[in-house]
Amino acid sequence: MKQYSGLSLPFSALLGLADPKIALILSIIDPKIGGVLISGPKGTGKSSLVRSLSSILPSIEVMKCPFQCSPVDPRLMCEACRTRYSQNKSSMDYTERPMRVITMPLGATEDRVIGSLDIEKIIDLGIEALSPGILASVNQDILYIDEINLLPDHLVDTILDCAASGVNIIERENISVQHPSNFILIGTMNPEEGELRPQLLDRLSLFAQAGNVKDLQERMRIIEINLALEESKSEKLTHHVQEDQKIRNKIIQARNNLSSIQLSEENKLLISKLCIALEVDGFRSDIVLARASRAFAAFEGRNTIQNDDILRCAYLTLLHRTREGGLREPPNRIEIKKKFIRILEKNNKK
Repeated sequence: MKQYSGLSLPFSALLGLADPKIALILSIIDPKIGGVLISGPKGTGKSSLVRSLSSILPSIEVMKCPFQCSPVDPRLMCEACRTRYSQNKSSMDYTERPMRVITMPLGATEDRVIGSLDIEKIIDLGIEALSPGILASVNQDILYIDEINLLPDHLVDTILDCAASGVNIIERENISVQHPSNFILIGTMNPEEGELRPQLLDRLSLFAQAGNVKDLQERMRIIEINLALEESKSEKLTHHVQEDQKIRNKIIQARNNLSSIQLSEENKLLISKLCIALEVDGFRSDIVLARASRAFAAFEGRNTIQNDDILRCAYLTLLHRTREGGLREPPNRIEIKKKFIRILEKNNKK
């Protein structure tokens, strides 16, 4: 039996975080869903949950390249790797390793995040004149920003643009260099310390709240698990290591099966009707909800998307969506469920 070893709790050992957990799992299954924002008061396990992701992350193939390029997907390659790939696919030199969670350092400067260029060398060396930043090291991995609401707006804008495009562009004195930077963005925040701008909040695809656990038995279990970690009583956490391995296997299987799951016309109709009924801004919510529902069905081991999958993912997708350009409060869980049930009832009467 596999034993527990490590400084952080296993993913399955963290209690009272059902919504944040499924949001993170869905983003790993389908990175194209977009970023995840976890909001909640201090001490609710947000950072601990993100750190625990290492126990459920699948492995990825990585080129021996400063930009962590994929050996099989040209979209995740720098220009040099793409050239080698086009010339001889079988000669790509790569290794396999688990995905990583890379934490943004507190007070990171723009050059540290984006990278910097040696202007004197750029003409002769091209991209080799680049001193890679954090956005180079997170290609194919996860970028974690704690207290994302306190990060300077210009850095948040740059990171979100990069996460959406999959490319990091460094520009200095009319000289531009770019490299792949396709990552999953995870942010955590305490709303008591300040909110994100509505425009930025809307671009983080999934939103989950980490609240206080009110169930007595769960709170007692939280004490027990954390004391076991602090006292290095690995035998009390071994069961959770086995559970994490099961979750990891389900994620790997879901990633493999994702492309085979198609949204039916009924699925698309329900998603669009729900977003229209809730009057959320733009089309991003429709697309994210469709992707999340498909990933959820894949995680559950099904080839079709059920109505309950859509409702489950609607809570993660729509609770933070702007309405009327941010002048109106986002929908709440009760409103989402009422609109959802009403749509189903109308559909059944036809």
